[in-house]
Amino acid sequence: MDLLHKMGPDTVVITSSDLPPRLGDRFLVSFGSQRILMPDGTRTTQRIRIEVPKVDAVFVGTGDLFAAMLLAWTHHYPTDLKTACEKTFSVMHHVIQRTISYAHEMAGPGRRPSPAQLELRMVQSKADIEDPAIVMEATVL
Repeated sequence: MDLLHKMGPDTVVITSSDLPPRLGDRFLVSFGSQRILMPDGTRTTQRIRIEVPKVDAVFVGTGDLFAAMLLAWTHHYPTDLKTACEKTFSVMHHVIQRTISYAHEMAGPGRRPSPAQLELRMVQSKADIEDPAIVMEATVL
């Protein structure tokens, strides 16, 4: 992540890596790093790790939603990457779970949901987008 910081951005989030998850192979490992300019002019770096459950489905728009949520939450918490990432990943979890539940209900028992049924349930997730219950906890490294 230092290489990416050297290219310019102060905040870097890698949403999935090849590193083995501590929670087992049904999870992806994500990392975040944020360089913060302190009042005295020095820089400090906060790094986090978060394990996210894998989902057996293909969605359209999750990258856009993730980027929008990360931008919004880092704006609200400019020096707290841990909280911003926990809120971002928790929003993603809530939206995806709501979408999967709806898609399976629409597809019926034993049938795979169609791409149309897997369209993200954004409007229905408004409350979770605005104030997500934290279900993904990050570890500060």
